Amino acid sequence: MSINSAMLAGVSGLVANSSALASISDNIANVNTVAYKRNQTNFSSVVTAQAVPGHYSAGGVQALTRQLVSTQGLIQTANSATDIAINGDGFFVVTTKGMGLTNSDQRLFTRSGSFSVDANGYLVNDSKLYLQGWPVVNDIVDADPSDLTAMQPINVKALGTAVAATSVVELNANLYNSQAISGAEAAYDPAGDPTTTMAQYADDVANGVSPTGTKPDFTMEMTITDSAGGTHKVALAMLKSDVPNEWHAEVYAIPASDVDSGGAPGLIKSGKIMFTSEGKFDPASSADFFASAAPSLKPTFQLGNSATGTAPKWATNLGLGDQSITLDLSKVEQSAGSNQLKSVNSDGAGPGNVIAVQVDEEGFVSAIFDNKQVRKIAKIGLATFPNPDGLKPSSGNTYSSAIAAGVMVAKAPGAAGSGKISPSSLEASTVDLSQEFTGLITTQKAYSASSKIITTADQMLDELIQMKR
Repeated sequence: MSINSAMLAGVSGLVANSSALASISDNIANVNTVAYKRNQTNFSSVVTAQAVPGHYSAGGVQALTRQLVSTQGLIQTANSATDIAINGDGFFVVTTKGMGLTNSDQRLFTRSGSFSVDANGYLVNDSKLYLQGWPVVNDIVDADPSDLTAMQPINVKALGTAVAATSVVELNANLYNSQAISGAEAAYDPAGDPTTTMAQYADDVANGVSPTGTKPDFTMEMTITDSAGGTHKVALAMLKSDVPNEWHAEVYAIPASDVDSGGAPGLIKSGKIMFTSEGKFDPASSADFFASAAPSLKPTFQLGNSATGTAPKWATNLGLGDQSITLDLSKVEQSAGSNQLKSVNSDGAGPGNVIAVQVDEEGFVSAIFDNKQVRKIAKIGLATFPNPDGLKPSSGNTYSSAIAAGVMVAKAPGAAGSGKISPSSLEASTVDLSQEFTGLITTQKAYSASSKIITTADQMLDELIQMKR
């Protein structure tokens, strides 16, 4: 009968508005939750079949609550370098565990980018979920857009130490333009007689024997770092030539046993260096010293692998790999005054440990070492869906894939609508308190009105029952 249907309609109103109240409560409770997406409850009418003409039966109302996942939250500045936000449609891929991850373990999706480094070195967010990314191997990223298992938990501590072998040494020096010509200069012949080299002289002095080589006019020492992080001393020895503005030059190792030169002990490179009449370094006329590096402004000397290659190479007992070192002489000049080494700058660095982590706009996660080296570890991949609002909400401000969301595609940040990474930022909740409080008022009134329907229907049924009396 119509009175019963009215009562049932009132009950459906109570249930529907209770659901609306619950979603509003969730919204208000998560107003400060990072990247939280507000819930919205929509109402739709229920129409029943009208079996008896002239008698209307109420159907009531039903509530459907959905989360507005696709709504972009405000990007706000954060203090941590590992706090990251997405400006766009993508999602971070996370897992519930870091170690022992298998293909069968569930991958979840989140916009919550408040990541930090845990005790084991993994990047985890506030819900202790592990951020996934494509590993970087030799600066190469192998990204598979359809396979989430190609991503691995990002760990910033399982890296060992970072070593940077020296590749460039810059010398800033002055050579005395009126340097007296050495009496041994006439006999100096490094190509024909290795015993006349300046490297031979240095080795003889180091071994405490009577020098047979040629004493240099000026020696500049520098320290280089090998591929294993060890340090070695190398000298650039200069001998004034009897040709104006010309100097004989040799590069040799100290001690000589560090390298196998195949000739004079420790000798790495020899030749002639020229200067202009104004005292400026003249690389174009110094091809003899530059050798294969000409016409570059900077000569390069190669220290080969100890087990293979030709001399000069690292000594076999050191077990070091190939190393190419560029010697930048552009700041070496010839002028009045004394021979003077002003500064030596090189790019090598010995073993260093991780002291910080940073994320850039391209999604690369890099470790910063205390020896000033920066190493790329992984690249964050962002998951995209044709219909993000169709994702299934999960605990920890995450979502799981669902048929309604469509097929997932993993993309690099900024690629094809995946969204851009904002380092040192967080996405704010999309909850508007003024909107939610207004919703509270209307929901309360609607709930009260639905209860009034039940009360009125109850009174009418009482009247009907009273008719018998």
